[in-house]
Amino acid sequence: MITDRIELILAELQEGTGAAFAGTVRHDGLRRSLKIWFGDLDERHGPVAELVPYGLRGHQVKLGFGNFSAAVIGQIKQAAEEDVQLSRALVASIPAGVVLEMPGQAPANWFVRDGSFRIIATVRNLDRPHSDQVLASTCREVIVPLMAAMAELIGYDQIDSPEEASDAILEGALLRSVVRRRERNPRNRLLCIRIHGERCAACGLEPRARYGAAGSVIEVHHRQPLCTLGRPRAYDPRIDLVPLCPSCHRAVHTRRPLPYSPEELRELMGAGCD
Repeated sequence: MITDRIELILAELQEGTGAAFAGTVRHDGLRRSLKIWFGDLDERHGPVAELVPYGLRGHQVKLGFGNFSAAVIGQIKQAAEEDVQLSRALVASIPAGVVLEMPGQAPANWFVRDGSFRIIATVRNLDRPHSDQVLASTCREVIVPLMAAMAELIGYDQIDSPEEASDAILEGALLRSVVRRRERNPRNRLLCIRIHGERCAACGLEPRARYGAAGSVIEVHHRQPLCTLGRPRAYDPRIDLVPLCPSCHRAVHTRRPLPYSPEELRELMGAGCD
């Protein structure tokens, strides 16, 4: 059953978003569901994703807000336009075969206006829907982008270490701190991979296909190096970020200060094969 795999599901969510999650199994008569929320918010004060079986061969994910989420919703309503667009792009990256419903809202420009906000995602026609592999797929393809979208709106961000954050404050380098955060934002990486896939844009290698379980090594390359920016700016993962395998990523940066583009590297590789 879905509810027997809570540890698997929480682990997939943490790996996919970089955020910590909590969850619990709910019993409502004969119906059982798994509810998931951000680890630093309880289920009453923020977004909650509920995963339930759908018929005999499907899953359904219902995203909503707890009864005491006014503070978080108020924070979401102040989100920058860039974060709103990224959150919508994350939801739009859910595979086309998944049926998405947003009661009372247009899918292209949805927004969290109050606690009545809902997204319902239905996955149908699954083989072995209770297997670890299929449940993990539903997490990666549906729950991860939904919760990552909420994290983008709330304003979660990740810094590599407390020391790095402290140094930025002591130096007064606020703008540099913002840029460093944006570079290491795990949701930007998530969105880049979801949009472009895990095929290297230079050599075409798909690490997962080559290395199996050890293949989650695709990296994200900024087409315009952060060090060349005079001031921080928003990155659009669709045009500013590109996936590269570790070898090609290192190769493009052998030219400094401006690295080779993936297209230039492909030309170099082609010339080397002549």
